[in-house]
Amino acid sequence: MVENKNNYPVDLNIDYPEKFERLTAFFRIFTVIPILIILGLLVKGTYESNFGPFLKYVYQSAGFVVVPTVLMILFRKKYPKWWFDWNLALIKFATRVFSYLILLTDEYPSTDEDQAVHIEIPYPEVKNKLRRGMPLIKWFLAIPHVFIIFLFYIAVVFITIISWFSILFTGKYPKGLFKFVVGVIRWSIRVIAYAVILTTDKYPPFKLNK
Repeated sequence: MVENKNNYPVDLNIDYPEKFERLTAFFRIFTVIPILIILGLLVKGTYESNFGPFLKYVYQSAGFVVVPTVLMILFRKKYPKWWFDWNLALIKFATRVFSYLILLTDEYPSTDEDQAVHIEIPYPEVKNKLRRGMPLIKWFLAIPHVFIIFLFYIAVVFITIISWFSILFTGKYPKGLFKFVVGVIRWSIRVIAYAVILTTDKYPPFKLNK
């Protein structure tokens, strides 16, 4: 995607399903549990075992590569490609799981394939497009977005409940509500790309659509 004044360099599209499987929608809160556990282990998983009084084993995994990226941009003007690939893969996987949980998709989330959820976050041209000091203040600049998005997600909860009943009785997710929820997630991903995984210095727009 080419960055210009009309298009933000981060985008999300989710294919609208014409028909839902009512049975899986009814039990969605249960069917999503295994993949939520996998996601939880990737994002922030800790496992501790005690082997007697002297030996303790602790396993912990982290989510997005944030602090090391801040330091690399600040001091080296560099964003290691494999760090970017990890962050992108994780945000894609998390979005697939979340979309499945809130009934936007009917496919069980894949750990590697995009399926119906399409996210575009281009690898940043660090030397030309990212300023050294911006990672230190982006979290602060993103606060207005976080506040608004939080309010929108309250609406998403109620929309999900309404859509759950709609799917059970009609097999369909109301299209207008679907577009609204996708817009909220799109906005969230743009803020994450800006303030968390630091792939762009372009300030996210205050809008749900493209």
